[in-house]
Amino acid sequence: MDDEFVMPERRRPVSFAAVTTAKPADLSAQVAAFVTYLQAECGLSKNTFVAYRTDLLQFSEWFREHGPATLHQVDLGTLTGHLQSLHERKLAASTIGRHLVAIKMFFRYLVLEGILAESVADLMSSPKLWRNLPKVLSPEAINRLIAAPMSDDRQPLRDQALLCMLYATGCRASEISNMKVKDVRLDENFCRCLGKGNKERIVGLNPVARLALEAYLERERPQLVSHREADWLFVTRRGTGLTRIMIWHLVKKYAARTGCSKQVSPHTFRHSFATHMLAGGAEIRALQELLGHANIATTQIYTHVEHSRLKAVHARCHPRG
Repeated sequence: MDDEFVMPERRRPVSFAAVTTAKPADLSAQVAAFVTYLQAECGLSKNTFVAYRTDLLQFSEWFREHGPATLHQVDLGTLTGHLQSLHERKLAASTIGRHLVAIKMFFRYLVLEGILAESVADLMSSPKLWRNLPKVLSPEAINRLIAAPMSDDRQPLRDQALLCMLYATGCRASEISNMKVKDVRLDENFCRCLGKGNKERIVGLNPVARLALEAYLERERPQLVSHREADWLFVTRRGTGLTRIMIWHLVKKYAARTGCSKQVSPHTFRHSFATHMLAGGAEIRALQELLGHANIATTQIYTHVEHSRLKAVHARCHPRG
């Protein structure tokens, strides 16, 4: 997740008269009610909603076996125990951080509903402190990836245009998946992107991306859609839109072909875009707008990536490094 979601306030006042009597068996019902609340009132993207729901269902299962008798007995030790169980499963720090965000939101909801008097989860350290520096590819590695689609691939022009778009715009895979032909303005070198919370932003296209898109739109996409009605920019052989998972598999395919790390994913293009923009002199506020971050603290992680890269260059190239 790029940002921790801020829950909207409830419309009715909270009463603390009947607080803290929920039993573990009731936790599943409370989680179900909270998931309904998230879907109905919080305006989360589909991927974020699904992730939080999955995280809370896992917490509910763990709590049933390892949790205390009642919710009001939950303390830091309880929550730490759950996070430790996630760590033992060798989940990434960012994934564990997302679990903690979901749990924090859930406990705030319980307070707002009058089920708990206070949220012990808010005493847990922010997951932002746990972040590892994102994986970033060099411009040379990006160029190799973009050049990876070959004529004997099924849709080489589409795949090359897709890879170009990921790097040129820094868009998330879900944003590229949802992009329509009308969202791209090749004559003006920009595209319209609909991000998290249905926030719209405009991102420029570089000449390489523009040429790749022109080739795909003129020579390959018409054959894929044939006589079908299709609005999506990137489509399958059947004329349906490429899904986020399909984009992930395509990136993995070409990353393996070029010998890139197995950790490369569509989001690696986003990280690389941001880091290379900063290296080229982009201002942090402008980058925040281009990436669609609600909080500039999310964008600032890329300043650490760039500092790390410069330190590595200094250590490698200075005579006394």
